[in-house]
This record gives sequence, C-alpha cells and structure tokens, in this order.
Amino acid sequence: TGGHHPVREGEVFNTRYQALHKLGCGAFATVWLCQDIRRKKHVAVKILKSREGFAEAAQDEVILLRCVSSMKKKDRAGENIVCLLDDFRMIGENGFHILPLGVLCLVFEALGPPLRCLMNNYTAQGLPLPFVKKSLQQVLAGLHFLHKCCRIIHTDIKPENILLCGRDKSLQRLLPDALNCSQRTALRVTGQGGDFGNQLEESNLMSIEVKIADLGSACWTYKPFSKEIQTQPYRALEVLLGLDYGTPADIWSIGCLAFEMATGERLFDPQPGKYFSRDDDHVARIIELLGRIPPQIAFSWNKSTKFFSRPGALLRLSRLSPRSLHSVLADRHRWTKHDLAAFTSFLLPTLHYAPERRSTASRCLQHAWLSA
Repeated sequence: TGGHHPVREGEVFNTRYQALHKLGCGAFATVWLCQDIRRKKHVAVKILKSREGFAEAAQDEVILLRCVSSMKKKDRAGENIVCLLDDFRMIGENGFHILPLGVLCLVFEALGPPLRCLMNNYTAQGLPLPFVKKSLQQVLAGLHFLHKCCRIIHTDIKPENILLCGRDKSLQRLLPDALNCSQRTALRVTGQGGDFGNQLEESNLMSIEVKIADLGSACWTYKPFSKEIQTQPYRALEVLLGLDYGTPADIWSIGCLAFEMATGERLFDPQPGKYFSRDDDHVARIIELLGRIPPQIAFSWNKSTKFFSRPGALLRLSRLSPRSLHSVLADRHRWTKHDLAAFTSFLLPTLHYAPERRSTASRCLQHAWLSA
C-alpha cells in the first residue's frame, strides 16, 4: 500500500537475499535484515517504493552511492560511509508472491542501530565526551570525503542517519539484537534483557565506531535536487530562509548533533504556536542563541519577508529571550568554565550565519577540542 511492497520473513530476493526481519520503514523505502545466501552473512536490503514520483529519486540515490563506492577505493575516509554492496531490480516471483517488476533494491553492509538508540539512554546528561569526540571525528571524516572527494551534500545529518558498528566479536553479537530499536518506544535489548546503553558501556563504549548512512536525500554540490532539505531541528539557517545552500548546511547539522550528543538535549527544538509556524519559532530560537541575523543575510532572498518585517525584527514573534551558549551549558547543564569554553570554540564556528564563513569538515577535524 502507498508504494510499499508486501514482504514476508523467509522470502528470497533475487535468488540470493533471504528476508529475516524488517528493520524499519520510512517515507521512501522499507529496510530488511537479510541473509546473503551466497556469502553466508547478514546484509541490509533497502526496498525503495515504486510509487509514482519516487523512481527518479531512487535512481539518483543509486548514482550517488555508486560514486561513493568508486571513490572509496581511492580514499580511506570513505570507510566512514555505509558501504553499498549490490543493487538490483526485482525480477518475477520471490517465494510467497510476485512483487512488481523493476522495484529497486539496494544492498548494504549490516551494521548496528542508529546513534539515536544509544543517545536515548543518556538524555539526562549526554553521552560521555570521549565517545562524543571520537564519533564526531568519524562523522566529520565521512563528510569531508563526501564534500571534497565525491562532491556530495548529505543534506540529512542527524542521529537516525548515523549507524553504530563494532569490530570486536562480543559487540557484534550484541548490536544485531538492537537493530530495530528505533521502532520501540522503550529501548530494551531483546534476548539478554536489560538496558541497551548500559550493556554497550560494559562492552566498552569506546570500541563502538559510527558510519554515515542514508543518502536518500543527498545531492551533488553543483546540482541541488530540492529546496526543502534536512530534518527540522538540524536545518541550517540558509535553508530555513530559502537561500541557496551547499556543503555548509551539513556543517550546521554537525553543530546541532554535537550539542545534542554532549548534553542529551536538542540545540533547537522548534514548536508551532497559535499565531506562528514551526519555522517562525525555529528562526526565533536561533536568534535567541546566536544573536541578530545581519540584514544582508536576512534579506538576501524574497522568502525573507515570510519571517521579517524589517531588519532584525521578526514578523510574528516579538518577545525573544536571548541566552548565550555559555549560559546554557553553565546554568542548565552545569559544565565547568574550562569544558564549556573548549566546546563552544568548536561549536560556534559550525553555526556561523554566513555559510562561506562557517567551519568546514576539514577545519572541524583540526580543532583542538576534538583531540583533547
């Protein structure tokens, strides 16, 4: 229904991939954990919807992923992007029923659950900073690879699109049990019982690695596919204002991600009101935290009249409560002066209003806070 294709456990795709259980379902695809019968290992098969209008987007995703796979052979930083192993189209009968011919399927390495699943267990205080720094280094290395080597903008960096993986065998045994944890309201690992976050900590949190996943809404740096990109809390200011965007939009999302990982709280969590939209609230929260938006940015495109009545004045929200990043970390999260100074010196350049002056993935990787 709605472009989804009915699949059952035990079904075999393309005479090679046997469906074990569904991992998740999104707007554009369903993902199944499968057994690669030929290689005798687990893989994740993403079945893209065939509904009208999705075909072109699906083909774009395949081209982007093939570019990443090709460039991976030349640059080790590509290891921080989930690997495409195979792609095929459904051909005829697949065990229980016949799927529509030509349904596109993408085969990826099977990794662990999204970073969100781990973060859900640290909402009170945030993840341990050594793990935050290590994970950000890997995500930034992956973004640098996408931006510079592949000329790709991810456009949807968020905890749900960063997957956990582990090299030691005990961790690899644990992670598959939690592959579908994002679908659960209360996060519990099946099988052994207990708390997922605590079990991972006992298995040595620092042995976990992360990889960037889901290029389903990605685009070329020289050919954006859509004006509407990014999940709302991680959406860059230039995207909110309807301006042209590029790789700096991903860096804004990195700033939002870093804050959320380190504190357990979203940097911006806009909500609609009776007389204003969620976008209105989002722009207001950005101004409260980062200060007045310069007129040359606020009024650089005609959509700006949707938000501003005059330079510095929001159209539907007049009473703002300014607060600094320093005060948020000190007062709400009880960070020490030393810790918050180092962190904000990393974070603020990722949130610069002017995209051309915003930090890059390469500059972020060189920042002293990451290696301290």
